[in-house]
Amino acid sequence: MSQRLEDIAAAIVANGKGLLAADESSGTIKKRFDVIGVESTADSRRDYREMMFRAKDAMTRYISGVILYDETIRQKAADGTPLVDIIKASGAIPGIKVDAGAKQLAGFPGDTITEGLDGLRERLADYYKLGARFAKWRAVIDIDATRGVPSATSIGANTHALARYAALCQEAGIVPIVEPEVLMDGAHDIGTCYEVSKATLTKLYDELYAARVVLEGTILKPNMVLSGKKSGTVDSPEEVAAKTIKLFRETVPAAVPGIAFLSGGQEDEEATANLNAINAIGPHPWKLTFSYGRALQAAPQKAWSGKASNVAAGQAAFTHRAHMNHLAALGKWKASLEQAA
Repeated sequence: MSQRLEDIAAAIVANGKGLLAADESSGTIKKRFDVIGVESTADSRRDYREMMFRAKDAMTRYISGVILYDETIRQKAADGTPLVDIIKASGAIPGIKVDAGAKQLAGFPGDTITEGLDGLRERLADYYKLGARFAKWRAVIDIDATRGVPSATSIGANTHALARYAALCQEAGIVPIVEPEVLMDGAHDIGTCYEVSKATLTKLYDELYAARVVLEGTILKPNMVLSGKKSGTVDSPEEVAAKTIKLFRETVPAAVPGIAFLSGGQEDEEATANLNAINAIGPHPWKLTFSYGRALQAAPQKAWSGKASNVAAGQAAFTHRAHMNHLAALGKWKASLEQAA
């Protein structure tokens, strides 16, 4: 079992490929669709995701796996083919989001705890039968120094939950993607992001060791180290890269095969440029790639806009962003390639 988990984890981060995070909740994708004037229905959500999953070049050359939502892993394409089978046919691995979202942590205003452990063993068994071979659980760590956020209690509770989730995944033959996201929404500087991220990752690996999780059969999905959006500071890719790699070298064991970054609200090209800068200063003990949602999907969503006649345009936009991030995962991206497109 351990060796098989290691093989799946290695495949997820192989050859500059990365993950498409298509696991938006129904509420979140409604917000995305509102922007492009599309009603969010089971069919429109299916049509949109099917458009991406059928983008052959993107899926076969640049995407190693897709994180799905519960609705999507059970859906069939317009022609009756299960969406999971379309993903598998491209050579990509189907995955599933299994947490139940972040709720307020009682007694700690501003802190949250991610829920969803109850019944998880049974749900993982069901998802395995549906074709999922990896899963994702997102912990949310906000930064607000004026309220003492995050608290040590919040970091401890969230990393303990991530470790329990990871152990249950491995028991089920599913690779756990552990996602401790330090949010970039605040007014904090890059140094504060670094310190909070370091405290979080240090505690996370303590908890994973204690839970007897096999690190070779896991993937880390962290934030990059950068200043908060409300700080008014835009860090250079070189500074983001230097701080992020310093953080990982201090906290992430070399046994972890790969780190797949979340985009965390970065603009499309910003997320690509930062990933490229991180890989350009390698080599590193781990593969460093992408697990992007918005930074892969904003352009195809706009190009598609809910019209069947725009499917090809949407697929072209998705393929371009996937290609750019593939190059960034290899440290070979250049801004001029964006202009050329």
